Amino acid sequence: MDSVTERAAADLARAEATLATLPRFRGVLRVVGGPRALARWAVASLVVNIVIVVTGALVRLTSSGLGCPTWPRCTVDSYTTHPALGIHGAIEFGNRLLTFVLVVVAVSTWVAALLYRDGGRNRRDLRWIAAGLALGIPAQAVIGGISVLTQLNPFVVGLHLLVSMVLIALSVWLVRRTRGLGPQPVGRPASLAVRATFVAMWVAVWLGTIVTGTGPHAGDENAARTGFDGALVTHLHASVVYVVVATTLVALWLLRTRAAVLVLAVVVVQGAIGITQYELGLPVGLVMLHLLGASLATAASTNLFLSVRSTARATIAS
Repeated sequence: MDSVTERAAADLARAEATLATLPRFRGVLRVVGGPRALARWAVASLVVNIVIVVTGALVRLTSSGLGCPTWPRCTVDSYTTHPALGIHGAIEFGNRLLTFVLVVVAVSTWVAALLYRDGGRNRRDLRWIAAGLALGIPAQAVIGGISVLTQLNPFVVGLHLLVSMVLIALSVWLVRRTRGLGPQPVGRPASLAVRATFVAMWVAVWLGTIVTGTGPHAGDENAARTGFDGALVTHLHASVVYVVVATTLVALWLLRTRAAVLVLAVVVVQGAIGITQYELGLPVGLVMLHLLGASLATAASTNLFLSVRSTARATIAS
Protein backbone atom coordinates (compact mmCIF):
# COMPACT_ATOMS: atom_id res chain seq x y z
CA MET A 1 0.00 0.00 0.00
CA ASP A 2 2.87 2.40 0.79
CA SER A 3 4.46 1.79 -2.61
CA VAL A 4 1.16 2.46 -4.32
CA THR A 5 0.77 5.67 -2.32
CA GLU A 6 4.30 6.75 -3.16
CA ARG A 7 3.77 6.10 -6.86
CA ALA A 8 0.51 8.05 -6.80
CA ALA A 9 2.25 10.93 -5.04
CA ALA A 10 5.06 10.88 -7.59
CA ASP A 11 2.56 10.90 -10.46
CA LEU A 12 0.71 13.78 -8.85
CA ALA A 13 3.95 15.74 -8.43
CA ARG A 14 4.82 15.21 -12.09
CA ALA A 15 1.34 16.31 -13.16
CA GLU A 16 1.62 19.35 -10.92
CA ALA A 17 4.96 20.27 -12.45
CA THR A 18 3.53 19.89 -15.94
CA LEU A 19 0.49 22.02 -15.21
CA ALA A 20 2.68 24.68 -13.61
CA THR A 21 4.34 25.23 -16.97
CA LEU A 22 1.00 26.16 -18.53
CA PRO A 23 0.01 29.78 -17.83
CA ARG A 24 -3.70 29.06 -17.51
CA PHE A 25 -3.13 26.62 -14.65
CA ARG A 26 -0.65 28.67 -12.64
CA GLY A 27 -3.40 30.69 -10.97
CA VAL A 28 -5.34 27.52 -10.13
CA LEU A 29 -2.27 25.91 -8.57
CA ARG A 30 -1.65 29.00 -6.47
CA VAL A 31 -5.19 28.74 -5.12
CA VAL A 32 -5.02 25.06 -4.15
CA GLY A 33 -1.29 24.39 -3.99
CA GLY A 34 0.30 27.34 -2.24
CA PRO A 35 2.07 26.93 1.11
CA ARG A 36 -0.98 28.18 3.06
CA ALA A 37 -3.67 27.00 0.65
CA LEU A 38 -4.78 23.99 2.69
CA ALA A 39 -5.06 26.03 5.88
CA ARG A 40 -7.32 28.53 4.11
CA TRP A 41 -9.47 25.81 2.56
CA ALA A 42 -9.81 24.11 5.94
CA VAL A 43 -11.28 27.30 7.38
CA ALA A 44 -13.51 27.65 4.33
CA SER A 45 -14.80 24.11 4.90
CA LEU A 46 -15.64 24.93 8.49
CA VAL A 47 -17.47 28.13 7.50
CA VAL A 48 -19.56 26.64 4.68
CA ASN A 49 -20.57 23.62 6.74
CA ILE A 50 -21.85 25.95 9.46
CA VAL A 51 -23.60 28.15 6.89
CA ILE A 52 -25.46 25.18 5.39
CA VAL A 53 -26.84 24.34 8.85
CA VAL A 54 -28.24 27.86 9.17
CA THR A 55 -29.72 27.89 5.65
CA GLY A 56 -31.19 24.45 6.26
CA ALA A 57 -32.83 25.87 9.37
CA LEU A 58 -34.24 28.69 7.23
CA VAL A 59 -35.79 26.12 4.89
CA ARG A 60 -37.46 24.32 7.79
CA LEU A 61 -38.55 27.43 9.70
CA THR A 62 -40.21 28.98 6.63
CA SER A 63 -42.10 25.71 5.92
CA SER A 64 -40.18 25.37 2.66
CA GLY A 65 -38.97 21.82 3.22
CA LEU A 66 -41.13 20.54 0.37
CA GLY A 67 -40.80 23.68 -1.74
CA CYS A 68 -39.22 21.35 -4.26
CA PRO A 69 -41.56 18.36 -3.86
CA THR A 70 -39.21 15.71 -5.21
CA TRP A 71 -35.52 14.81 -5.53
CA PRO A 72 -33.05 14.93 -7.28
CA ARG A 73 -35.26 17.07 -9.52
CA CYS A 74 -37.09 20.02 -8.06
CA THR A 75 -40.25 18.88 -9.83
CA VAL A 76 -41.00 15.80 -11.91
CA ASP A 77 -40.18 17.75 -15.07
CA SER A 78 -37.42 20.14 -13.99
CA TYR A 79 -34.26 20.35 -11.90
CA THR A 80 -34.99 24.01 -11.18
CA THR A 81 -37.83 25.78 -9.44
CA HIS A 82 -40.48 27.81 -11.26
CA PRO A 83 -42.88 30.61 -10.25
CA ALA A 84 -45.74 28.21 -9.53
CA LEU A 85 -43.79 26.88 -6.51
CA GLY A 86 -43.67 30.37 -5.02
CA ILE A 87 -41.29 31.56 -2.33
CA HIS A 88 -41.06 28.11 -0.74
CA GLY A 89 -39.73 26.66 -3.97
CA ALA A 90 -37.19 29.47 -4.29
CA ILE A 91 -35.94 28.96 -0.71
CA GLU A 92 -35.64 25.18 -1.00
CA PHE A 93 -34.00 25.38 -4.44
CA GLY A 94 -31.59 28.04 -3.18
CA ASN A 95 -30.53 25.74 -0.37
CA ARG A 96 -29.94 22.96 -2.88
CA LEU A 97 -27.75 25.28 -4.95
CA LEU A 98 -25.56 25.84 -1.89
CA THR A 99 -24.62 22.17 -2.11
CA PHE A 100 -22.58 23.02 -5.20
CA VAL A 101 -20.67 25.62 -3.18
CA LEU A 102 -19.92 22.93 -0.60
CA VAL A 103 -18.77 20.59 -3.38
CA VAL A 104 -16.37 23.21 -4.76
CA VAL A 105 -14.93 23.90 -1.31
CA ALA A 106 -14.69 20.20 -0.41
CA VAL A 107 -12.99 19.23 -3.67
CA SER A 108 -10.61 22.20 -3.46
CA THR A 109 -9.76 21.19 0.12
CA TRP A 110 -9.06 17.63 -0.98
CA VAL A 111 -6.88 18.73 -3.90
CA ALA A 112 -5.01 21.12 -1.60
CA ALA A 113 -4.41 18.21 0.79
CA LEU A 114 -3.06 16.09 -2.07
CA LEU A 115 -0.68 18.87 -3.10
CA TYR A 116 0.35 19.76 0.45
CA ARG A 117 3.97 19.07 1.41
CA ASP A 118 5.29 19.22 4.96
CA GLY A 119 9.05 19.50 4.63
CA GLY A 120 8.84 17.63 1.35
CA ARG A 121 6.68 14.87 2.87
CA ASN A 122 3.10 13.99 2.07
CA ARG A 123 0.63 14.15 4.96
CA ARG A 124 -1.62 11.13 4.74
CA ASP A 125 -3.62 12.23 7.81
CA LEU A 126 -4.59 15.51 6.14
CA ARG A 127 -5.61 13.72 2.96
CA TRP A 128 -7.84 11.30 4.85
CA ILE A 129 -9.62 14.11 6.73
CA ALA A 130 -10.08 16.09 3.52
CA ALA A 131 -11.40 12.96 1.78
CA GLY A 132 -13.91 12.48 4.59
CA LEU A 133 -15.15 16.03 4.08
CA ALA A 134 -15.38 15.54 0.31
CA LEU A 135 -17.34 12.29 0.66
CA GLY A 136 -19.61 13.79 3.31
CA ILE A 137 -21.12 16.35 0.94
CA PRO A 138 -22.73 13.87 -1.50
CA ALA A 139 -23.80 11.77 1.48
CA GLN A 140 -25.55 14.86 2.86
CA ALA A 141 -27.22 15.49 -0.50
CA VAL A 142 -28.57 11.93 -0.57
CA ILE A 143 -29.87 12.15 3.01
CA GLY A 144 -31.49 15.47 2.18
CA GLY A 145 -33.10 13.85 -0.85
CA ILE A 146 -34.41 10.98 1.27
CA SER A 147 -35.90 13.49 3.71
CA VAL A 148 -37.84 15.05 0.81
CA LEU A 149 -38.93 11.66 -0.59
CA THR A 150 -40.13 10.60 2.89
CA GLN A 151 -42.11 13.84 3.27
CA LEU A 152 -39.73 15.23 5.89
CA ASN A 153 -39.59 12.24 8.19
CA PRO A 154 -38.33 13.85 11.44
CA PHE A 155 -35.74 11.14 12.09
CA VAL A 156 -34.25 11.49 8.60
CA VAL A 157 -34.20 15.28 8.99
CA GLY A 158 -32.44 14.81 12.34
CA LEU A 159 -29.85 12.55 10.70
CA HIS A 160 -29.33 15.25 8.08
CA LEU A 161 -28.37 17.71 10.83
CA LEU A 162 -26.16 15.23 12.68
CA VAL A 163 -24.11 14.52 9.55
CA SER A 164 -23.58 18.26 9.17
CA MET A 165 -22.26 18.32 12.73
CA VAL A 166 -19.86 15.47 11.88
CA LEU A 167 -18.57 17.51 8.93
CA ILE A 168 -18.12 20.53 11.19
CA ALA A 169 -16.10 18.37 13.60
CA LEU A 170 -13.94 17.06 10.75
CA SER A 171 -13.36 20.63 9.57
CA VAL A 172 -12.19 21.65 13.04
CA TRP A 173 -9.84 18.67 13.07
CA LEU A 174 -8.40 19.72 9.72
CA VAL A 175 -8.04 23.35 10.83
CA ARG A 176 -6.07 22.27 13.88
CA ARG A 177 -3.83 19.91 11.90
CA THR A 178 -3.03 22.49 9.22
CA ARG A 179 -2.01 24.96 11.91
CA GLY A 180 0.15 22.49 13.79
CA LEU A 181 -2.07 22.57 16.88
CA GLY A 182 -1.33 19.27 18.54
CA PRO A 183 -2.80 17.97 21.80
CA GLN A 184 -1.15 18.87 25.08
CA PRO A 185 -0.53 16.10 27.64
CA VAL A 186 -2.85 16.29 30.63
CA GLY A 187 -3.64 14.13 33.62
CA ARG A 188 -6.34 11.51 33.60
CA PRO A 189 -8.97 13.60 35.50
CA ALA A 190 -8.69 16.45 32.99
CA SER A 191 -8.79 14.01 30.08
CA LEU A 192 -11.93 12.37 31.47
CA ALA A 193 -13.60 15.75 31.95
CA VAL A 194 -12.87 16.71 28.36
CA ARG A 195 -14.14 13.40 27.02
CA ALA A 196 -17.29 13.67 29.13
CA THR A 197 -17.89 17.17 27.76
CA PHE A 198 -17.44 15.96 24.19
CA VAL A 199 -19.78 12.98 24.59
CA ALA A 200 -22.39 14.97 26.50
CA MET A 201 -22.34 17.65 23.81
CA TRP A 202 -23.11 15.09 21.10
CA VAL A 203 -25.90 13.61 23.21
CA ALA A 204 -27.32 17.11 23.68
CA VAL A 205 -27.17 17.79 19.93
CA TRP A 206 -28.85 14.45 19.19
CA LEU A 207 -31.61 15.17 21.71
CA GLY A 208 -31.94 18.59 20.12
CA THR A 209 -32.88 16.89 16.84
CA ILE A 210 -35.54 14.91 18.72
CA VAL A 211 -36.91 18.12 20.23
CA THR A 212 -36.99 19.68 16.77
CA GLY A 213 -38.72 16.65 15.31
CA THR A 214 -41.35 16.90 18.04
CA GLY A 215 -41.92 20.66 17.88
CA PRO A 216 -44.02 22.85 15.60
CA HIS A 217 -41.41 23.78 12.97
CA ALA A 218 -41.70 20.69 10.77
CA GLY A 219 -40.63 22.21 7.46
CA ASP A 220 -44.12 21.68 6.04
CA GLU A 221 -47.56 21.90 7.59
CA ASN A 222 -48.33 18.29 6.64
CA ALA A 223 -45.02 16.78 7.77
CA ALA A 224 -45.14 14.05 10.40
CA ARG A 225 -43.84 14.57 13.94
CA THR A 226 -42.11 12.09 16.24
CA GLY A 227 -45.13 11.75 18.48
CA PHE A 228 -43.07 12.15 21.66
CA ASP A 229 -44.11 14.35 24.54
CA GLY A 230 -42.69 17.77 23.65
CA ALA A 231 -42.19 18.98 27.23
CA LEU A 232 -40.53 15.71 28.24
CA VAL A 233 -37.95 15.64 25.44
CA THR A 234 -37.27 19.36 25.89
CA HIS A 235 -36.51 18.93 29.58
CA LEU A 236 -34.39 15.86 28.84
CA HIS A 237 -32.40 17.88 26.31
CA ALA A 238 -31.99 20.70 28.83
CA SER A 239 -30.79 18.25 31.50
CA VAL A 240 -28.00 17.02 29.26
CA VAL A 241 -27.03 20.64 28.52
CA TYR A 242 -26.63 21.15 32.28
CA VAL A 243 -24.32 18.11 32.28
CA VAL A 244 -22.29 19.76 29.51
CA VAL A 245 -21.99 22.92 31.59
CA ALA A 246 -20.91 20.93 34.65
CA THR A 247 -18.26 18.87 32.83
CA THR A 248 -16.99 21.99 31.06
CA LEU A 249 -16.58 23.77 34.39
CA VAL A 250 -14.57 20.81 35.69
CA ALA A 251 -12.42 20.82 32.54
CA LEU A 252 -11.88 24.56 32.84
CA TRP A 253 -10.88 24.25 36.50
CA LEU A 254 -8.36 21.50 35.68
CA LEU A 255 -7.01 22.90 32.40
CA ARG A 256 -7.45 26.69 32.50
CA THR A 257 -7.17 26.85 28.70
CA ARG A 258 -8.81 29.08 26.12
CA ALA A 259 -10.36 26.01 24.50
CA ALA A 260 -12.27 25.24 27.69
CA VAL A 261 -13.26 28.89 28.15
CA LEU A 262 -14.59 28.95 24.59
CA VAL A 263 -16.77 25.88 25.16
CA LEU A 264 -18.19 27.35 28.37
CA ALA A 265 -18.95 30.70 26.73
CA VAL A 266 -20.69 29.10 23.75
CA VAL A 267 -22.71 26.69 25.89
CA VAL A 268 -23.86 29.40 28.31
CA VAL A 269 -25.03 31.65 25.45
CA GLN A 270 -26.59 28.67 23.69
CA GLY A 271 -28.42 27.68 26.86
CA ALA A 272 -29.73 31.22 27.32
CA ILE A 273 -31.03 31.26 23.75
CA GLY A 274 -32.64 27.86 24.25
CA ILE A 275 -34.47 28.89 27.40
CA THR A 276 -35.59 32.19 25.86
CA GLN A 277 -36.92 30.59 22.69
CA TYR A 278 -38.83 28.02 24.73
CA GLU A 279 -40.43 30.66 26.94
CA LEU A 280 -41.35 32.86 23.94
CA GLY A 281 -42.96 30.03 21.95
CA LEU A 282 -40.11 29.27 19.53
CA PRO A 283 -39.84 32.45 17.43
CA VAL A 284 -38.12 31.81 14.11
CA GLY A 285 -35.20 34.19 14.65
CA LEU A 286 -34.20 32.65 17.97
CA VAL A 287 -34.55 29.12 16.62
CA MET A 288 -32.12 30.00 13.82
CA LEU A 289 -29.69 31.44 16.36
CA HIS A 290 -30.03 28.24 18.37
CA LEU A 291 -29.06 26.16 15.32
CA LEU A 292 -26.06 28.42 14.74
CA GLY A 293 -25.19 27.99 18.42
CA ALA A 294 -25.40 24.20 18.08
CA SER A 295 -22.90 24.34 15.21
CA LEU A 296 -20.53 26.57 17.19
CA ALA A 297 -20.90 24.38 20.29
CA THR A 298 -20.02 21.29 18.27
CA ALA A 299 -16.98 23.05 16.82
CA ALA A 300 -15.84 24.33 20.22
CA SER A 301 -16.24 20.97 21.98
CA THR A 302 -14.37 19.22 19.16
CA ASN A 303 -11.57 21.76 19.47
CA LEU A 304 -11.40 21.10 23.22
CA PHE A 305 -11.42 17.32 22.69
CA LEU A 306 -8.55 17.52 20.19
CA SER A 307 -6.53 19.90 22.36
CA VAL A 308 -5.58 17.31 25.01
CA ARG A 309 -4.25 13.79 25.34
CA SER A 310 -4.04 11.68 28.44
CA THR A 311 -0.57 11.23 29.92
CA ALA A 312 -1.75 7.86 31.25
CA ARG A 313 -2.42 6.66 27.72
CA ALA A 314 0.93 7.99 26.54
CA THR A 315 2.70 6.10 29.33
CA ILE A 316 0.96 2.83 28.44
CA ALA A 317 1.73 3.31 24.74
CA SER A 318 5.42 3.85 25.46
